[in-house]
Amino acid sequence: MSSENWSDTENDITVASYFMMLSDELSGRSYNKAAMNRALQEQIGRSRGSIEFKLCNVSAACICLGLPTIKGYKPRAHGQMALAEAISRWLAHHPEWEVSLHQTESFQLAEAGALYIGVAPTMRNAPPSNEAEQMQRVARRFDVAGRDERNRALGHAGEERVFHHERMTLRQSGRDDLARRVRWVSKEDGDGAGYDIASFTPEGRDRLIEVKTTNGWERTPFHISRNELEFADERREDWYLFRLYEFARRPKAFELRPPLDAHVSLTATNFQASFQ
Repeated sequence: MSSENWSDTENDITVASYFMMLSDELSGRSYNKAAMNRALQEQIGRSRGSIEFKLCNVSAACICLGLPTIKGYKPRAHGQMALAEAISRWLAHHPEWEVSLHQTESFQLAEAGALYIGVAPTMRNAPPSNEAEQMQRVARRFDVAGRDERNRALGHAGEERVFHHERMTLRQSGRDDLARRVRWVSKEDGDGAGYDIASFTPEGRDRLIEVKTTNGWERTPFHISRNELEFADERREDWYLFRLYEFARRPKAFELRPPLDAHVSLTATNFQASFQ
């Protein structure tokens, strides 16, 4: 069995096996971890324990990249950049994979019920500082927030889930009249309003919701536009950022209220270039 550093080829083979198992798990299909490990041993000549540890490393890299992970392979933060590069190569060769996670029929989302809204992340549940730094470095390198933003299937599915959640929540509060008036603004009118869903509190106050969705964990970074920030500042009493995470498995959520810089660190990521 080899004791040398893992090569790109070995990482690529291991990542491919990981995504085979992850795809089966997310689809509810059974698979055999032990058999996959034995197959990897034959392919790359590594020990069972070494492969198990490496698969846990892949889970850590997936978290950095805002992707779902396999249950049972507890993330171990080690060598994430090389594995993040291997995952990025795999995704580039399988662009349909992330899209397929969110091709859910509307009636299924409508019947999914109201979401549980938890508390936003705080420093009390922050990862160790060295781990957080590694995760942020990987997320910046591979523009995780930008990839989520460009994933229209993910964004559409997240907004649809929140649209049905809002209507159901109002019905459960005895406000069928308001539930019928909830609008999916970004779908009906297009982007640019500064929010995606126009809903209401049970008391009838406007509840203007910007939805941000990821398959990653609760601390996955996200993009927010200047227009959204300006609108949030103008309508502080009515604007909500609705963060959906772990969306491919069983969506979880929390909300943020303005001012956003009280909850997150806002970093400028691009600049407008004008000719003089």
